[in-house]
Order: sequence, then C-alpha cells, then structure tokens
Amino acid sequence: MNYKIVIDSCGELTEQLKQDGHYENVPLELEVEGEQITDDATFNQLDFLKKVKASKECPKSSCPSPERYMKAFDAAAEHIYVVTLSSKLSGSYNSAVLAGNLYLEDHPQKKVHVFDSRSASIGETLIGMKIQELEEAGKSFEEVIEETERYIDSQQTFFVLETLDTLRKNGRLSNLKAFVASALNIKPVMGSTPEGSICQLDQARGMGKAIDRMINDMLAKTKNCEQRILAISHCNCPKRALAIKEKIEQKAKFKDIIIAETAGISSMYANDGGVIMVS
Repeated sequence: MNYKIVIDSCGELTEQLKQDGHYENVPLELEVEGEQITDDATFNQLDFLKKVKASKECPKSSCPSPERYMKAFDAAAEHIYVVTLSSKLSGSYNSAVLAGNLYLEDHPQKKVHVFDSRSASIGETLIGMKIQELEEAGKSFEEVIEETERYIDSQQTFFVLETLDTLRKNGRLSNLKAFVASALNIKPVMGSTPEGSICQLDQARGMGKAIDRMINDMLAKTKNCEQRILAISHCNCPKRALAIKEKIEQKAKFKDIIIAETAGISSMYANDGGVIMVS
C-alpha cells in the first residue's frame, strides 16, 4: 500500500528519514525584525539565532497555508497522513485539516488523516515513525489511525532552556522574573500537558541540574522503555545532546535513542542551547 507522511517543519526529520521517499516536511514561516525566513532546507540556524539575540522583539511564526499542504499530498499515495505541531500552539493543525477536506473533494478515492501531535519538534517525528511502522506492518488505514492516536496519548515531551529571552520577549515571563532567573542561573524544566499546551514542571540552578531533573522526570513517567524510541532534539548543542543520551543509557534501556538538530520553529522556541526530549 502506497502512503505519504507529511510533517510540518516543527518536526525535524533525521538524515535517514529525509532520504525515505515516504516523508515530506511542509515549512512554516518565521519573521525576525520584519525579515521573512522559510523553515526549509535553506534555514540557517546560526544566522537565525544571531538575529533573534540582537532583536528586542520576539520572533514570529506563521503556519503553512492549506494550498501548501495540498502540494505535499502525493497523488500516487492512497493513504496520506499529516502530523502537525500541537493545535494549542499553532494554526498548523487547522490549516492541514482544511487542506485534507479540500483534497478529498477532488480525490474522493483517497484517504487523508491529520494528527494533532499535542507535542512539537522531535515528538512529531516519532509520530511519523510510528505511522510508518504500522503501515509497513500491513495495518489498515483505520488501524494506523487508532494505534497512532494511542501512541500520541502515551507520549511525554520535556525540554530545558538555556535562556529565558524568548519567553520574556513574547510576554510569557515578566522582565523582572526573567532577570532574577538569569541572575540566579535558574533553568526551567518544561513539558507538555495532555492537551498539548506548555507547562513548567520543575526548575534548578544550573543547566546540569536541570537536565538531571528532566531525565529523572522522563524516566518516572515513561513506561516500558525497552519498547519505546526516545528522541532528543537540540539547538546548537550537539555535545549536550550526546551527554544526555549517555546519561539515559546508564539508567534505562530504550529500544533506540535518536538525536536530531532543531529546525527553524523549534530553534525559535528552544533558543540557543535548548534541548527537547520526547519518550
């Protein structure tokens, strides 16, 4: 059965997945100081981070249009699956749903389903990999949807930020609180709610302690590690991501642990030095 997995660009594709013909990223757009930046293969992370740091304003993003989603729908694919950034964080999900409905009007013989990841970044990637696993196992379209939704329900998303600058700029954190946190070297441990919103889980003084708390929280909430793939996405800190992987391997045995570099949207949220982890 021919199938296509479309993931908005908040979900990073590993080099292996980029070479797999079943996957395609649909780019969101970024804006810094009025400059439009497309979150695709042309995205320059280091240049983007410099522009964000120099700007007094918070970077903005806009979701793909329904037309852009439909362009990614492979006419040869009988089953089309779309995975988007949490609907609580972006309009990407609603745009993809509209695209699916419009596409089915002209192609009633096709099957399209849009998954709200209720996560972001590498969490979307894991959902795409689960879809592929089920398709390759010969599951029906309906079975793939049902089992993938159960997988989404079981996912846990965590992240630690090196800097609170973006949270301060977008108004999620007061200037005073951000200043105090920076002065005391306090790093928040963040996560996703079951509905797909962002919440603070913990905090610690120093990045090392914050990462340790994130790892311990993840292990406490993740069941059957040996049957799951753990994914780590990092913003310009590959050594940090590798160190996290090694720490986890000392404490638990996962089916696999993959590491990817954040693309544009995830880089905007994580900022320089941020790490995202999904189990």
